[in-house]
Amino acid sequence: MNRPDTDVLVVGAGPTGMLLAGDLAAAGLRVTLAERRAPGISNLTRAFGVHARTLEQLDARGLADELVATGTPLTRMRLFGGLSLDLARLPSRFAHLLITPQYEVERLLERRARSAGVEFRHETELTALHQDSDTVTAGLTAPGGTPLTLRARYLVGTDGVHSAVRNALGLPFPGVSVIRSIVLADVRLTEEPRGVLTVAGAGDAFAFLAPYGDGWYRVMGWNRTRQVPDSEPVDLDEVREITRCALGSDYGMHDARWISRFHSDERQAPAYRSGRVFLAGDAAHVHSPAGGQGMNTGLQDAANLSWKLAAVLRGDASDPEELLDSYHSERHPVGAMVLRSSGAIVRLAMAHGPFQRAVRAFATRALDSVRPASDRAIGMISGLGIAYPPGPGGRRPVGRRVPDLALREGRLYALLRRGEFVLVAPEGATPPMPASPASAARLVRATWADPARRTVLLVRPDGYVGWAGRTDGRD
Repeated sequence: MNRPDTDVLVVGAGPTGMLLAGDLAAAGLRVTLAERRAPGISNLTRAFGVHARTLEQLDARGLADELVATGTPLTRMRLFGGLSLDLARLPSRFAHLLITPQYEVERLLERRARSAGVEFRHETELTALHQDSDTVTAGLTAPGGTPLTLRARYLVGTDGVHSAVRNALGLPFPGVSVIRSIVLADVRLTEEPRGVLTVAGAGDAFAFLAPYGDGWYRVMGWNRTRQVPDSEPVDLDEVREITRCALGSDYGMHDARWISRFHSDERQAPAYRSGRVFLAGDAAHVHSPAGGQGMNTGLQDAANLSWKLAAVLRGDASDPEELLDSYHSERHPVGAMVLRSSGAIVRLAMAHGPFQRAVRAFATRALDSVRPASDRAIGMISGLGIAYPPGPGGRRPVGRRVPDLALREGRLYALLRRGEFVLVAPEGATPPMPASPASAARLVRATWADPARRTVLLVRPDGYVGWAGRTDGRD
């Protein structure tokens, strides 16, 4: 059989697709990225927050510090009512929520993907796909409507809520609409808000205001009393009215360069893998914007999948099918958790009626006064508290996130930039090689900076524990 045109075809050049494609190309694989939009990054974006775990993943790719310079760190995150979470307690060098527009994330990821050798095909849409035991054949429409066929060893759909890949697979996308008639606008303001991120609800209205950093602001608003279809026209007067009701002021907004109306769904595909085809990001799950977890969850999907595909394609996987199946078994529960948590946040923020308001008041008091509950909420929203099952015969800490360890060779996340497993052991120790998807030749070996540490950790390329043991004979 002829050699496939590419190792991996990624459909969708949003943040999820570009991180995934960049990782695979950096691992020495041939990667094609198909995107229906024309070249150029749009600043008409909904995402404005980058959470701590995502920043750690970007740090493992040498991008976090540059991204942080584009935005403003927020150490307290307001959710609903009077509740705000203290992000400064996070056990990370990124103990904050970074407020920066999605296009800054895309800019860095696109630059990395291109420099790694990803082949970009813009104005290209998926129209059909067929897979057999060896390859995936994708039918595409190239610029000008020209038919195109590409054969790949694997295909990943990162093409959003209306995913052509998911539809071609015939996978359902069950769920419900949770909020209707949300308005979005990019505006200039006469009066600058006091805080970095302005968010509040009052009566029947809720609004969010965030800076781009260049004089433009994104405003998002919702009014319970005006629930109309997405097709209903929206103008700046409606945006101003919602903002005044929710925030007490419209801050003199003017010169809107873009206004839109949309609805927010809670949906999740039942399977993230179908043979040689995978789904990630909004193609696999979509939920309310509450908590700012959408783009972050997609980027962490990509970080989980990329090293597994690379290990299989480079021949490093001892059990390729089991490793690829672990993408769904690890990330599908995370997607379900994000749907639940973001849904709870938005429902509590929209609380209407005595019972719902009483529930919100109880939740606020619990999270304000019970430290473990607050820490758990912060961990889930930031992504730092997410852990994967240890697998058959495994036990903790396998599957847990590894912090940025101090090592003789430097910071752990700097070593993870090589895209390989990192084996951390005491100085002079010769630990037995644990079973892993990584070949011994590709391991990065590192030594604890603290000579008293006797544990051995095998850290996965995505920064989670793959195996753990000791060198002193203790259990």
